[in-house]
Amino acid sequence: MEKKSKIYVAGHTGLVGAALVQVLRKKGYTNILTKPHSELDLTDQEAVSRFFENEKPEYVFLAAAKVGGIWANNVYRAEFIYQNLMIQSNVIHYSYLHGVKKLLFLGSTCIYPRLAPQPMKEEYLLTGELEYTNEPYAVAKIAGMRMCESYNLQYGTNFIAVMPTNLYGPNDNFDLETSHVLPALLRKFHLARALEEDNWSVIKSDLSHRPLEGTNGDASEKKILDLLEKYGVRRTPHGVEVEIWGTGTPRREFLWVEDLADACVFLMERIDFDDIVKNFLAGRKEIRNTHINIGTGEDIRIKELAELIKEVVGFKGGIVFNPEKPEGTPVKRTDVSRLHSLGWRHSVELKEGVERLYEWYVSRDVRLRG
Repeated sequence: MEKKSKIYVAGHTGLVGAALVQVLRKKGYTNILTKPHSELDLTDQEAVSRFFENEKPEYVFLAAAKVGGIWANNVYRAEFIYQNLMIQSNVIHYSYLHGVKKLLFLGSTCIYPRLAPQPMKEEYLLTGELEYTNEPYAVAKIAGMRMCESYNLQYGTNFIAVMPTNLYGPNDNFDLETSHVLPALLRKFHLARALEEDNWSVIKSDLSHRPLEGTNGDASEKKILDLLEKYGVRRTPHGVEVEIWGTGTPRREFLWVEDLADACVFLMERIDFDDIVKNFLAGRKEIRNTHINIGTGEDIRIKELAELIKEVVGFKGGIVFNPEKPEGTPVKRTDVSRLHSLGWRHSVELKEGVERLYEWYVSRDVRLRG
């Protein structure tokens, strides 16, 4: 990519897309194209066709997707598979039709089998049963990766796919109904700390800034307490406690989102599809699993993550685990050998990242500082 190349970032308002735009600008790219959902619905084939015809981007980062945590993935199964299939099919196909020089598609490590050997290598894809709670999303992402691969093999395009591990960072989703585990825990502990300090100005400000189930800071204290209890933040005779789904034993890997964005730009600048085939699949008759894992290669138990976030936030109360609730795949850690061999490694460790994220969270609204 050249500094003046026309680069389209699909999904620029999301966690990954916003980080991509930031990193591209830091690296001196000046012709970045974005479109909010209100102006371009990526599930609308005709709209996407017109967009590529009119704008003619040279490079595409496909970060647009419908995402969520265990609860959202399990409940909104049809929405997750339909919307993701439509978004990626439209963007990938019209990138091909309009001669995009290079495209990077972002998947997710949930594409790997539920009981995949650890750490998960790229070649483990489709070697076992997927995790049920996020199977529709995973199937969509597998289709997107295979679509990039197939267009390269049939049409000679230069579309690469990356599979990032669990991400966190600025612009994350903190809605307790739909968010992933790390931002959900951070917000729970933030609210729990305010509750144990009887700091209702912080609680009401938080809900006004990020309403939960349509409830904001204007609601009565009783209604707010009932809502918080529903999401596992409650007062007890012994103080305030936070309930966490599952046993706390599953292990997860987490990557600071700006590190992911840096890795994506690194790959777009330096690595082509042919390089991936040459470096990792040389001599094979069947070309498959050409995607690249992006992560730290390090994981942590959910229980340990909770204790870390509790410490960073400053909550003094208790933590309880609910084994009756789903907790997803037991272990999910990526093998990042391919990425390391290409010359990229992460820079932000988990504790530093959590501290940065909490600082960002409370800085969004001065009233949240407490």
